[in-house]
Amino acid sequence: MLLELVVENYAVVERVHVRFHRGLNLLTGETGSGKSIVVDALGLLLGGRASGDMVRSGAERARISGIFEPPNDPELKNLLDQAGAATEDGELLVEREVLANGKSRAFIGSRPVTATLLREIAPWLGDIHGQHDQQQLFVPAFQLAMLDAFAGTAELVGKTSALFGEWKRCSAAIQELDRSEQETLRLADLWSFQRKEIEAAAPKPAEDAELENEKRVLRNVARLQESANAAYLALYDASDSAATQLRLALKRIEELCRIDDTLQPLAEVLKPAEIAVADASGTLRDYLDRLEADPRRLEDVESRLALLDRLKRKYGATLEDVLAFLADVQGKLDGIEHATQRREELNGQLRKFEQDYRSAAADLTADRRRSAKELTAKLEKELGSLALGGTRFVVEIGEADWSANGADRVSFLISPNAGEEPKPLEKIASGGELSRIALALRTSLGANGTSKAAPRTLVFDEVDTGIGGSVAEAVGKRLKRLSATNQVLCVTHLAQVASFADHHYVVGKKEVKGRTLAEVEELTAELRTREIGRMLSGQRITPEALKHAEQLIRQSARA
Repeated sequence: MLLELVVENYAVVERVHVRFHRGLNLLTGETGSGKSIVVDALGLLLGGRASGDMVRSGAERARISGIFEPPNDPELKNLLDQAGAATEDGELLVEREVLANGKSRAFIGSRPVTATLLREIAPWLGDIHGQHDQQQLFVPAFQLAMLDAFAGTAELVGKTSALFGEWKRCSAAIQELDRSEQETLRLADLWSFQRKEIEAAAPKPAEDAELENEKRVLRNVARLQESANAAYLALYDASDSAATQLRLALKRIEELCRIDDTLQPLAEVLKPAEIAVADASGTLRDYLDRLEADPRRLEDVESRLALLDRLKRKYGATLEDVLAFLADVQGKLDGIEHATQRREELNGQLRKFEQDYRSAAADLTADRRRSAKELTAKLEKELGSLALGGTRFVVEIGEADWSANGADRVSFLISPNAGEEPKPLEKIASGGELSRIALALRTSLGANGTSKAAPRTLVFDEVDTGIGGSVAEAVGKRLKRLSATNQVLCVTHLAQVASFADHHYVVGKKEVKGRTLAEVEELTAELRTREIGRMLSGQRITPEALKHAEQLIRQSARA
């Protein structure tokens, strides 16, 4: 729902701030007052085409801002999240800026976005029906969605979409197998050689680090023996070794303790040191026993390290990388062995999904054809009430490529005159006719007459062109009915339509310092009566016109 609209330096508007409400919002005003400016400005927020001609004379840029209350829809949220935009307190700020040179910029929540994104989120925010707007009503996908909403096929469309997704997945997997088979076979010999080379070497994780340490030891046996022997003598074997001195110190302290037992803790401190020195001495003795020069072992170690270095240069910086490479190659070779089996499995799945999809799509087509007849009858009846009697409406359903929405192509065709072949809406309908056709469709389809079922803003411009009297009243009733489930904005020239408004706005022009300015005012009940009176009688509002206006408002309230 549109909560607020701010228009600055757009056409003859210097600055207009309008608050809209739920229900039926009607905009009226004299011919040429700029009523459609509000609709055009809203069209820009929904991704419409921008032009430098829109900028008010003398201004550098035009700016349009709108605050919407969007539906809580996961698909809309996903689009906003991808753009880094988001709602704030359940409201969405959308802005569009048009420079005098024709360039434009768009913002959502003050974050720059593309006009394409505005068009993508537009179906959740609003839909404009008027002569100069790009109509979703012309888009085959939207027409298909409207028919499905009328038919109530959401569950069947969901099933068809899921089957189509599985079918596409299997098809893509088979294509990938076929595309990579030749390349895979060409690489198989190389992979086999690489696997054999690594497996023959049989490297172990961190083996190179262990061998490097062993190589250092073997190259420095004499030096290690000298240092280890000196350490052993200092700790244990020399006459003045640490072990000898500790034993002597403990003996003296024990003699002291026999006289002064307060020194007993000192003895307890030194006993672990004596044990530690003994343990360290034993470790050094064992180490010395193992140390011996072994030129053959040194040669083996160096050869092994050279082999491991060659593997690392070819297959990875570490032995862990080499082993990971081996696992990858093994997986690829296993894949070749199982490719035939995998293809057979995929082909079997593909045939099943094809069969299930054809069945679901056929059911969907049958539902659509049956509902198309009901929609046609209902819509032609509605059109008759809107001064389009004799109009022939056709929902054409033809074959299309498989898609998530089935295998149907839906087109809305119309023949406004007897004897003429039905043609697409955009090639036949005028702006006013199109608005009434859209109104009839919305009324026929009800609240679910859109691919996005949540209530939103529907805008009708020129919906009352070329009509009057009882037809105008019929238009007003249908707009009122739509406003029960959607916010409706409508530009009207007719008092009969305006009398149904929940909220009435008047658009006017005034001259300030030689410049024409447009302004929008929300009317009170008294001013609303006067405006409808003006629409009935012209500039001179007579008591009879005011009385007639009051009567129209009362009748509309009871309708």
